[in-house]
Amino acid sequence: MSKVKNGDTVKINYTGKLEDGKVFDNSTEKQPFNFIVGSGEVMPGVEKGVIGMETGDKTTIEVPPEEAFGPRREELVIEIAKSKLPDHITPTMGQMLQMRQPDGGHIDLIIADVNEETITLDANHPLAGHTLFFDLELVEIA
Repeated sequence: MSKVKNGDTVKINYTGKLEDGKVFDNSTEKQPFNFIVGSGEVMPGVEKGVIGMETGDKTTIEVPPEEAFGPRREELVIEIAKSKLPDHITPTMGQMLQMRQPDGGHIDLIIADVNEETITLDANHPLAGHTLFFDLELVEIA
């Protein structure tokens, strides 16, 4: 049997969990997830985790923040006046917003706090700073 190496296209089933065991994503209710190992399509920790696996293998891997969504960065948290929001938005904690950048791209933000005059916006990925755990099953090496 062949083992996964860089450049292989693989199909995996996965369940992603936080340190407390809470599931944040899985493929079990969807199709197996396809990616090319070493292409940067998925977080580095998952790419490393499948290397050396054979079809049918199952494993659990621990992925530190640096190999997942990165560390939490406080410079990506800003406070702005509520008056800067468009009139049609009534801010609530946990609400997702998008901010357009000068180059035409956009940044996803979450409202982390709402006060009388201001709101706090957080551009960190919700899983930034977390160690993640993945139960992996290698379905196929294509």
